[in-house]
Amino acid sequence: MAKLFGNLHLVLAIGLALAIAVMIAFAPTAPVDANAVLRWLHVFFGIVWIGLLYYLNFVQVPTMPSIPAEQKPAIIGHIAPKVFFFFRYAALLTVITGLGVAGHGHGDQPGYLGRALTFSGAGNENLIGLGMWIALVMAFNVWFIIWPAQKKILGIVEATPEAKAAAAPRALIASRLNTLLSLPMLYCMVSANLG
Repeated sequence: MAKLFGNLHLVLAIGLALAIAVMIAFAPTAPVDANAVLRWLHVFFGIVWIGLLYYLNFVQVPTMPSIPAEQKPAIIGHIAPKVFFFFRYAALLTVITGLGVAGHGHGDQPGYLGRALTFSGAGNENLIGLGMWIALVMAFNVWFIIWPAQKKILGIVEATPEAKAAAAPRALIASRLNTLLSLPMLYCMVSANLG
């Protein structure tokens, strides 16, 4: 058992196989189509994205000042770059799959992407549209503010001590803004409940 659960890739492969088995078993009452798969992937990537956002804001950032200086290189050099890899690609894949869900439609219902983004649809389409715009702002923050700043802070790109010092508050503000925006965004996504 320890060998099985010690291998993350094997655990993920088995989890995927189990998810496919559940899809097949419940296909008569919950048909598996492109929309269902996109929704499932959207939720998965969203959990990874927001989970890492909360990890960074609730655990890593507040804990860093109390970590002894000799231990910080392990976090800065090994843990943080991996966290930021999954963080930024989860953001990207969450957005892509979400736009796919909205553009694809469901059953005989046409996609609602255009109506949602322009707030020209029915109430729930406008609610999901607001959630989509909030998520787009958050993803922009990840890729164009947080990640460039973190590359300097983590030493992935060369930066002067002054540039690193200036990058830290930018990254923190964008990250905390994303934490703030995640609450209304999650409400919009869950409450819109579009078929």
